[in-house]
Amino acid sequence: MPKVRRCRYAGCHAMIQLPDHYCQQHYEHEAEYLASRQRWARAHSKQYQHKYNHVTRYRNDTKSTQYEFYRTTTWVRLRQQVLDRDHYVCRYCSQPNSRTVDHIVPIEYDQTRMASMDNLATICRKCHHKKTQWEQSYYGTGKDNQLKLVPEVLKISKIKKLFSE
Repeated sequence: MPKVRRCRYAGCHAMIQLPDHYCQQHYEHEAEYLASRQRWARAHSKQYQHKYNHVTRYRNDTKSTQYEFYRTTTWVRLRQQVLDRDHYVCRYCSQPNSRTVDHIVPIEYDQTRMASMDNLATICRKCHHKKTQWEQSYYGTGKDNQLKLVPEVLKISKIKKLFSE
């Protein structure tokens, strides 16, 4: 059964089939409505991107330098080497088709390991989210956090146990 919704025209209760927004009687408003949605999306995505870049990515010189590293050919090559080495399989949960490469010890904590293959691992989105939360509590990384003087954890199996608890 096809999905339906009410016509967006004020006072009209006609049911229409998705993805349309207006019934046949008020269909002349469809193009105008879609154009206004596109304008809104463009305006708000630029606003969000600006805020993200200037508040999060470029919040200080260190973070700005770290972000610039991810835009270099060195990083592109390293990332591809790690994905090939790990065969696109998450090293934490063995999820196939994982395309994210993560620093085992965060570069915010130890910048000397930024371009080291030994400090990189393929990770899926779910594990990356969990690991990021764990890093924020263990190392004190992230916005508005204070770095802690703790021993670096280099073994993926140990990190997996720690962030799964």
